[in-house]
Amino acid sequence: MHIVAVDGPAGSGKSSVSREAAKVLGFGYLDTGAAYRALTWAGSNKQFEVSGLSATEIGLHFDYSISLDPENYWVKVGQQTVTEEIRGSEVAVKVSEIAQNPEVRKYMLVLTRALVQGSGYSGVIVEGRDITTVIFPEAQTRVLLTATEEVRISRREAELPPGSLTSKQVSERDKTDAKIVDFMAPAAGVSLLDTTNLTFNQSVAALVDLVRKEQD
Repeated sequence: MHIVAVDGPAGSGKSSVSREAAKVLGFGYLDTGAAYRALTWAGSNKQFEVSGLSATEIGLHFDYSISLDPENYWVKVGQQTVTEEIRGSEVAVKVSEIAQNPEVRKYMLVLTRALVQGSGYSGVIVEGRDITTVIFPEAQTRVLLTATEEVRISRREAELPPGSLTSKQVSERDKTDAKIVDFMAPAAGVSLLDTTNLTFNQSVAALVDLVRKEQD
């Protein structure tokens, strides 16, 4: 299996670019941030309280599933589809706090690896925040996809429904998450893909090219 690990801050384009690149390559696509958001949503809806639980206990309480098909993306908690709900402002404000929990991060490492290994795809593009360094440091292709803060905020605001997330909240989330993992500078062996001056299609083509070079 060819694993493509993609890290990057909010608004860098990593989700949309990774998903489209997966379609081009015939790979699966895994949005790891969705699990953090779904866990946050579950807590907000009183399904269970994450605080104080071990990684194993979180796995026992959290009934999570996600599609790795880039053509048919969905997220579920139990039998409920929450694809849209986890993108709301309430979740966006709280997700960084959940992501700082060490036991949550331990659980997410196990979950992410299991989802990829059980995907059935010949390759999977996995995108998130610590994918190149913690989750899949052995991935055949490792990429840090980024852009200037001004461009990232503009993109993020364009993606979300009106009133969902302010530019200040995007910046604050980056600062909070950066305390846990450095997603602004590439680790050794990680390719830097700056999309500041690239169109969406150019960004997709650049990522596809990086993967194909590793396949040759």
